[in-house]
This record gives sequence, C-alpha cells and structure tokens, in this order.
Amino acid sequence: MPIQKEINIKNRKASFEYTLLDRYTAGIQLKGTEIKSIREGKASIAEAFCFFENDELYVKGLQVNEYSKASEYYNHEPLRNRKLLLHKREIKKLANSMDDNSTIVPLQLFINKDGWAKLEIALAKGKKLYDKRETIKKRELQRELGRKIK
Repeated sequence: MPIQKEINIKNRKASFEYTLLDRYTAGIQLKGTEIKSIREGKASIAEAFCFFENDELYVKGLQVNEYSKASEYYNHEPLRNRKLLLHKREIKKLANSMDDNSTIVPLQLFINKDGWAKLEIALAKGKKLYDKRETIKKRELQRELGRKIK
C-alpha cells in the first residue's frame, strides 16, 4: 500500500452532533507501527472521544488498523487508549471547563509539516434534536442559494 502524500482524517459527524466551543491541537503518543499505519491512511476517529485519567488526557475509540508489513509480535492493538500530549495549562483549562453536558471530541487527525501526527480536539456540548433540525435547515438553504447563483 503506497503512503499518501497528505493525511487528513476528519470526524464529519462531530459538528452536527455537538456545538463546538473551544479547539486545541494535541500530539498523540504512538507506537512505531501505529504511525506507519496512519501514514497509509488506515485510521478512523468516527467513534472516538477523550477522557481524563490521573490529570492526563487520553483518547478512546481511535481506531488505527494494524500495519500490514509488521509481524504479529511487533504490531499494535487497534483500539487501545492513546495519551494526548498537551501543555499542563491547556489540560487544566480543559478540566476546569468540563461540566455535565460537555465532552471533548476529536475533530481531525493529520500529520503536520514536521511529520508528527496531531489530533485536533474540541470542547463540545451536545446538541438537542431541535438544534440538529436547525442545522439541517441552514445547510439546505445554503445549497439552494448555491444552486440559484450558478
């Protein structure tokens, strides 16, 4: 499998399901076969979410498929919890702003210009059903306006 030039894996449902309040870019603590698999584009963040454990931030549900060229012994577990790398002040700010209705969701997994895997995360609040309907109405209105302009 050839390595892709640009890796940009998005969580497209996040902006529909949640109201995004504050965004951060975090590094991810990965194993060697995980970064190779991400560079091949074999990762998914659709079901991922973040949680705190011992004053550290982890991501759960981030699926990185096993690297095809690695042996069974050296390969990684596809759904393991991965530590997110943020400054202490950013972790404290996120921890203090968390409440009952808020969560931290991954928005995008990408590789920066230096070759490091980064995860864009956001502090988010869940939308109610009527908020989701409003989002759908706005999107359909934008589509119709775009069609009329053409």
